[in-house]
Amino acid sequence: MPTVLVIGFDPYAVPGMDGDAVQAVLDAELVRFAEHGIEAATALVAPDGTAEPAVVAALTGRDWDVVVIGGGIRKPEPALLFFELVVNLVRRHAPRAALAFNTGITDSVEAARRWLP
Repeated sequence: MPTVLVIGFDPYAVPGMDGDAVQAVLDAELVRFAEHGIEAATALVAPDGTAEPAVVAALTGRDWDVVVIGGGIRKPEPALLFFELVVNLVRRHAPRAALAFNTGITDSVEAARRWLP
């Protein structure tokens, strides 16, 4: 079974974000992964000093076929340095994993499937 890790910001740790609503969508995406025969997990991190060790722990916890970096990390310009950090952590700690990028919270499955055999 293919494995996918989705890295994103913890919706409860980002000011102004409706954590419950975002978490519900994330949970629905995990169900969609399972429906496609893909074992998926999330690494949801706070935008602070705890993020790097949390990302490293998630990346090294198992072998991943694909790592999807969420749009919340990739898109807003203020997160550029964090996005750069995450990309380099993936290269260092999961070098055999393909990188994928979603366009929004509801298309992580499609992003990962582009890189799965």
